[in-house]
Amino acid sequence: MTLPRRLLGALARPRIKSRIQSNTCRLFSADAVSHPSNRVQVYISRATDPYLNLSIEHFLLQKSPPESVVLFLYTNRPCVVIGRNQNPWVEVNLGLLKRSNGIVDGRNGREEQEGEVLLVRRRSGGGTVFHDAGNVNYSVICPPEAFDRNKHAAMVVRALNSLGVSGARVNERHDIVLDIPAFNTEQRQTFKISGSAYKLTRLRSLHHGTCLLSSPNLPLVGPLLRSPAAPYIKARGVESVRSPIRNVGVTDTATFEEAVVAEFGAMYGNMDPEVIEAKETKEVSDNTPIVAKGYAELKSPEWIYTQTPQFAFSTHPTDEDPRPRPPLPDDLPPDFRVAMTVRHGQVTDVSGTSLLESLNLTYLHHVTDWRSTVGNEPVGKWLNGLFGVGSRG
Repeated sequence: MTLPRRLLGALARPRIKSRIQSNTCRLFSADAVSHPSNRVQVYISRATDPYLNLSIEHFLLQKSPPESVVLFLYTNRPCVVIGRNQNPWVEVNLGLLKRSNGIVDGRNGREEQEGEVLLVRRRSGGGTVFHDAGNVNYSVICPPEAFDRNKHAAMVVRALNSLGVSGARVNERHDIVLDIPAFNTEQRQTFKISGSAYKLTRLRSLHHGTCLLSSPNLPLVGPLLRSPAAPYIKARGVESVRSPIRNVGVTDTATFEEAVVAEFGAMYGNMDPEVIEAKETKEVSDNTPIVAKGYAELKSPEWIYTQTPQFAFSTHPTDEDPRPRPPLPDDLPPDFRVAMTVRHGQVTDVSGTSLLESLNLTYLHHVTDWRSTVGNEPVGKWLNGLFGVGSRG
C-alpha cells in the first residue's frame, strides 16, 4: 500500500522509516525492473560495496521501461570515485589511498576503515568525489526528453529544506551548494555539498549525485584528492574542479532518504521503496547476470586504469606542456630527465634517461615497486611516491 501523500509531506518519520525498512526487495530481476507497468520505481540499497551499487544503478538504466522514472539511493563504504574520462594518477593520491590512515568507516561509530580506501571508475562523466557512510548518493533515471540538469538537484534541495537545512541551492554548474553567513559580515561563504554526473543513452538518461550529510572524513578528502604526480602530467581527460566542501549537518541518513523519497513521490507519484538488504546482495548478483557482469568489470584493473585517456609525463617543461615543474629531489642524478607518453595506461614512448628505457609497453598499474623496475634506489623511491606504489623508505 502506498503511503498517503499527507504523511510523506509531513515527514512522519517513525512510520515512514518503518515502512522503508520492512519493504525489502524480494525479487530484484530484469523481469520485475523492466515490466512496462512499473512506471515509477524507487530502490534503496543497504549494500555498501560501490562496485555493486554502481552495477545495480547501471542495470536499472539499461532495463527499466523507456517511459519510467526511477529513484535509487545508496551509501558506499569509504572510496574515491573518478569519472569515466578521468586520470587516476592526476586525480588521486594513490599512495595515501592505499594507506587510508585515519579514514573513519562511519558505519559503526568512529571505527577506522579496515584495509585500503577503494578506487572506483564510474560509467558516467564528471569529476572525482569521495564517498563514505556520511555521504548518501541519489540517482534518477528518466526518459531523455525529460532530462534536465537542475530538476532533480532541485528535488534534493527541497528535501534538505524540509529537514530544516537553509541556504542550499543549485548553482550555475548544476551542483548543490550551501550558503553560510560569514562571521561578523554581511557576506556569505559558499560550500559545495553535492556534485552531479550524467549519462545519456538513446532511450534513457541518468543523473546521479552525492550529498555530504555528516562525513567524519572531510579533513582527509583534500589530501586524498591531491596527486603528487599531477604537476608532471598533462592529461587529455576531464580534470576535476576543486571547490570548498562541508557537511550539511544531517546526522540520520535514513531521514534524508525519507525526505528525498517524499519529494520524488510529489513529482512522479508516491511509491513504496524496495529495499535491497546487504545480506541479499549475493542473491541479487547471482540472479541478475547483468549486475554480475558489471560488477566484475568495475572491479577490474583494466577498467580502473586502462580506460584512462592518453597523457604525457615529463620531469621538465616541454613544448606541449611548458608549465614549471616542482624541484626534483636532491638525491636524483643531476642529469635525470624523463618524458613518457601513456596510452590507456600503457607506456608507449619513453625518452630522456636510460634508466627507464625498459618501460616501453609496460602498464603503469603493473609496476609494484619502481626501485626494482628502474634499478636505481633514489629514482625508484621518488617514482613510488608519485605513483603510489612500493615503498618510499
